[in-house]
Amino acid sequence: MNNIEGENNIDIEWLQSTVATGGRLAVFDLEYTTWEGAAARHWSGPGEYYEVVQFGVIILELEPNLTEVSSFEVLTRPEFNPVLSEYFTELTGITNADLDTGAVSFAAGFDQFVRFCGGANQVVSNGRDDCLLHDNCTWRGVDWPFDAGSIGDLRPMFEKRVGTANNAAWSSNMPESLGLPAPGGAHTGLGDVRAIAIALRTMLRESLAD
Repeated sequence: MNNIEGENNIDIEWLQSTVATGGRLAVFDLEYTTWEGAAARHWSGPGEYYEVVQFGVIILELEPNLTEVSSFEVLTRPEFNPVLSEYFTELTGITNADLDTGAVSFAAGFDQFVRFCGGANQVVSNGRDDCLLHDNCTWRGVDWPFDAGSIGDLRPMFEKRVGTANNAAWSSNMPESLGLPAPGGAHTGLGDVRAIAIALRTMLRESLAD
């Protein structure tokens, strides 16, 4: 994945300060084409691309409870590999039939995503999903509207809290890594962003209690 200049690592101090001033936080997650072993080889196999198949986003009110006020999810059609792998479907539950009946083009889905996030003070993901998203825009000739470093990365903060063993800081694993029940919907856009929100609420509550 290409790097986008200006990394913006989010930490607990930033979260505390933004909650103190108020506003809204957009948390997003992407599901993208994959095959068994693709992540380990960084999608270097023949014909492998990490094309976005699903956007999931929630808007959180920047107050101590980080209340969810709205959500958005959309399926987008991959073009390099229009038929989803069995591995991807088993992981996410998203089928080729789902794409046939409910998917839009990447350009249309990305436009909806950008519009949905438009009223947020900050957009964040767990990991450098901005790099993956930027690559998808490049492949499809879609303009990138975000300034360098404007999308925040939660992963360093999560890894500092729960470590890196057994993928503890992955979005769907964060609640259980913090000793909490998982919300369900692992490896789906909204399922994973709601798992991220559970982790953010817990870590914020801990920090405010110190």
